[in-house]
Parts: sequence; structure tokens; C-alpha cells
Amino acid sequence: MPKQDLARLIEAFDRLAVSGFKLGAEWEAVHEICQNHEGEQVFDWGHALCHRVEGDDWNAGYWYRRAGKAMGAGTIAEEWAAMRPELSGKL
Repeated sequence: MPKQDLARLIEAFDRLAVSGFKLGAEWEAVHEICQNHEGEQVFDWGHALCHRVEGDDWNAGYWYRRAGKAMGAGTIAEEWAAMRPELSGKL
């Protein structure tokens, strides 16, 4: 797993969080990074949260399963707050 791409993913998610997890350029950046690393569990987990932001729970569920994770029960912001330290620990 390329650590610089993981750092880019965390930064992109942080910008998405600042925007209130709204679709737009920040969402596109997260999605693109995740798509470029399809099949890597960490990025598949990011892809899952990305589709949750989009409101596509079916697609999000697919990516959660691929990542070996369960969909968060709380808000997207709460899930990102729990997810961020785990991703940062892989840098």
C-alpha cells in the first residue's frame, strides 16, 4: 500500500469533512483515490464511506464487505472520526 496515497486519502477525507460531507470536488477526490487502489482493503473502506456520503447504501455495503468492515451505525462524521486514527496508524 503506497503510504503517500493513504496520506492523500486522509487529507481528501479531511477536506470532505470540512465541507460537511457534501458531494463536490472533495468527494470526487476521495472517490478517485479509492478507485485507483481498488482491491486494497484500506482504500476499499474509504470507498465504502465515500458511497455512504453519496447516499448509495447498496454500493457502500458492497465496499464495506470488500474491506472486511461493517457499515458504521452513527453519522458519517462519527464514522470518519473513528476511521481516521486507524488509517493514520498505517502511515
